[in-house]
Amino acid sequence: MTITGWELKYREILKDFGYSRKKDNESCKSLNSLLRKNTTTASIRDLIENKSVFVIGAGPSLPSCISILKRHKKTTKIVADGATKAIIENGLKPDIVVTDLDGDIISLKKTGRTNTIMVVHAHGDNSEKIHLVKNFKNCIGTTQAKPIGIVNNFGGFTDGDRCVFLANHFNAKKIILLGMDFGTRIGKYSKVKVGNRAIKIAKLRRGKKLLEWLAPKSKSELYSTTKINGFTKVNLRSIDNIIARN
Repeated sequence: MTITGWELKYREILKDFGYSRKKDNESCKSLNSLLRKNTTTASIRDLIENKSVFVIGAGPSLPSCISILKRHKKTTKIVADGATKAIIENGLKPDIVVTDLDGDIISLKKTGRTNTIMVVHAHGDNSEKIHLVKNFKNCIGTTQAKPIGIVNNFGGFTDGDRCVFLANHFNAKKIILLGMDFGTRIGKYSKVKVGNRAIKIAKLRRGKKLLEWLAPKSKSELYSTTKINGFTKVNLRSIDNIIARN
């Protein structure tokens, strides 16, 4: 079930970024036609519900977070697209990757051959890449438009904020954001080629606004190393204690 109020947020995205609902719908239909039915949302729920989860973005602070992730290998890791490369380069395994397929394709394919659940997002700008889901062993589809068939709409716009919406949808106990900087610096793992820096920053700002909209609705404990209204701002040294607390 899509989060209440999402349609209005989606209309604002269409208007402000000049996107096409029709193209989003067409991409969603393509994704639905390619998805296998062997992976269900129940497998995501098992990884998230009533658990602490890391949401890992591809911001410039990501390298400083790797040691924490290595200390907490058993904590569910929901990884945003571009951050996948950094995670696997450091010998870690994502539990879930949230992607619209514009990150490092080699890393996405490599991860998609494992038991990692790939949550692939269809929108009007990535319809030519949707065929890549054929490479993924476990795949769930999402859209920001009206869900079609077995494609879901959990809410969210960018890969990073969609990770948080996903964790919220499946009732994570604690959602801890790492590498989610939302600043004007773009991390080296954030999209292989940034065609338009201004648009990228505008998308990051919209993602942050959406998280601030989500925060009062969420029943999860929300933590971030970056200031986000509605989230408890924490430093890296406090993460161990947050994970340890019941």
